[in-house]
Amino acid sequence: MSNLQITENHKVEQEIVTAPRITRRPRDYQQIPIYKDVNPLDWEDWHWQIKNRICVKDVLSQIIKLTPDEEKGIDKAKGRLSMAITPYWGTLLDPEDENCPIRRQAVPVVQEHIVSAHEMTDPCAEDRDSPAPHLVHRYPDRVLLLATEHCAMYCRHCTRRRLVGDHEEKEVNALNRFDAAIEYIKSNRKIRDVLISGGDPLILEDEALEGLIERIRSIPHVEFLRMGTRIPVTLPQRITEKLVNILKKYSPIWISIHFNHPKEITKRCEIACDMLSESGIPLGSQTVLLKGINDRPYIMKKLVHDLLKIRVRPYYIYQCDPVRGTQHFRTPVAAGINIMEKLRGHTSGYAVPTYVIDGPGGGGKIPVGPNYILSQAKGKYVLRNYKGKIYTYLE
Repeated sequence: MSNLQITENHKVEQEIVTAPRITRRPRDYQQIPIYKDVNPLDWEDWHWQIKNRICVKDVLSQIIKLTPDEEKGIDKAKGRLSMAITPYWGTLLDPEDENCPIRRQAVPVVQEHIVSAHEMTDPCAEDRDSPAPHLVHRYPDRVLLLATEHCAMYCRHCTRRRLVGDHEEKEVNALNRFDAAIEYIKSNRKIRDVLISGGDPLILEDEALEGLIERIRSIPHVEFLRMGTRIPVTLPQRITEKLVNILKKYSPIWISIHFNHPKEITKRCEIACDMLSESGIPLGSQTVLLKGINDRPYIMKKLVHDLLKIRVRPYYIYQCDPVRGTQHFRTPVAAGINIMEKLRGHTSGYAVPTYVIDGPGGGGKIPVGPNYILSQAKGKYVLRNYKGKIYTYLE
């Protein structure tokens, strides 16, 4: 077994328990008084959703019953990573339960302003590894392009809170701001893989997004293009036929979607993912391990099963980065190892993601998991399987 000790709060469970009710069903938007007169065509318009994001306490208090910690957190959340919640996401919030997993990801709390000793502004050292504006180059054959500082909703556990969340109006569609990044990619023939992230690249207007993709696709040695987004989860109305057709033009494009909890997989989210899948875009999921939200094996098991049902392959579970103000979200590493122990061998291999820690200080993704090799000698391995039975493999 792993030599990591399980803390008192996260003892290894002997078996996966039957999952209780995750949370209450989402409300129809017309059940919420401030949205009852909204035209259905407006509700389905992603621009309307962005224009009407919940950014102030007075509006949010008409949707949920705020706690004192939430009220103080909203008052303090100014500038970077200030509160912004799409009306769609607002319908998923439990109005009474402050521990609702959807609510905790979106509503600021005063604990965000408590900084622990080991937390950092830029835990992944992206700024250090940036050879050009908006570009991060850490791994030999791939780069990360930060296309925007904006998202549809600002998640409270965001690892790029130093960059993301400024509500000031900016010229976000000017493609010439990527000139230095594009020239760097062109000049380095080892780069075969470009990941477009942000912020959230799908928050860009269609024309701006296509212009950026076209410039990258025109570089001969770029073989693989990926996008990281949370839009299908927080603003599924953004996945339009026009957008899908644009992405399809530049196939192959792979998309990683940030899912954290089964309640996020609504019918509307499923429709958005179906549109992407049916256009030939492979979908994967990236999940952040969050205390009190998805750190129980039965919750993570339901999440990965529900993802497969909508044709999204579970890809990564991330240990929550030690970014400033996120201590209340972080679990012991042992909690993640426990989850992997309860997935591997207990469910389909396609449902088992890789649990990783992004090495603080720019170490990159480091896989972490249960120890299945008990000992090794010359030509001999002693292994255990998912049931704990011991086997010997001779080379």
